[in-house]
Amino acid sequence: MSLNRKLKYSLAINEALSQMMEKNPEVFLLGQGVKSAWYVGNTCQGLLEKFGEKRVIDTPLSENAITAIAAGSAIVGMRPVVAHPRMDFMVLGSDAVINQIANWSYMFGGESFVPIVIWAIINRKGEQGAQHSQALQSTFAHIPGLKVVMPSGPNSAKGLLISAIKDDNPVLFIDNRELYDSEDFVPEEIYETKIGKAVIKKQGSRATVVAISHMVGQVLSAVEDIDVEVIDLLSIKPWDKDLVFESVKKTGRLIVVDEAWNDFGIAAEIIASVAEKGLLKSAPRRLCLPNAPAPSAESLEKEYYLNKEKIKYAVQSAVRSL
Repeated sequence: MSLNRKLKYSLAINEALSQMMEKNPEVFLLGQGVKSAWYVGNTCQGLLEKFGEKRVIDTPLSENAITAIAAGSAIVGMRPVVAHPRMDFMVLGSDAVINQIANWSYMFGGESFVPIVIWAIINRKGEQGAQHSQALQSTFAHIPGLKVVMPSGPNSAKGLLISAIKDDNPVLFIDNRELYDSEDFVPEEIYETKIGKAVIKKQGSRATVVAISHMVGQVLSAVEDIDVEVIDLLSIKPWDKDLVFESVKKTGRLIVVDEAWNDFGIAAEIIASVAEKGLLKSAPRRLCLPNAPAPSAESLEKEYYLNKEKIKYAVQSAVRSL
């Protein structure tokens, strides 16, 4: 694969959608604002002009209805990508997701599939407040029958979205608008990033740091001069237990960084799974958000969200205490 060009995250999403829609006429896009370059952060720019209104469908503000319509089309052989520009309001489509999409293949003995991608976008900061700032990956990862992925940059965004569209099972593809201006080397051709596989972004020996989505770049920047191993989880469900276990077996210590709430989250699940294996030499650490709704005031947002300085301090403290 050629890696001779850099691409922004938003354009990598656009390219994945365009290439898969060109390759497979059963792939189509629907959701709120998909015809608006602004509404979904340029990720859908030009798709309406290229594929027309029958394959790029701008919908009313009715999350449950559009998710159910996408599910129905998937059951009869289409491959919809349904966009939720704010993950918070995807909750209004939870009936279709949790009660129908996640259970369909199981209820029909594996003879019927729902090849649907539910594309949810996390929006944060900018004084957007509690109802527009929620990262709900652990909520949906708890549901049997759903796969959940969270890319960390343009390369993994394109590869994971292509893998999700090709998958015969329902996949929740969660991206973060804070990544949209990030750049990375992205191949021009179609390629897949395997769902369920994590990658080591930095080798180290004193501790394992597992990071998710936007936090991967923040962690790498924070620990560049600290001897820790950094794992980009990429896939939340299934998650790469083998790679994480192997790393912790080597380091004996674990820190999980996930910019979601602290309680009952992905970080807790990873730590519990590692603890059950008896691989830890010291107490593990979670670095997550406070158990409180997101504030609206900019001054409070600075205290609420994670950043490079907070991550570096936490990792240094953990390593010093060894």
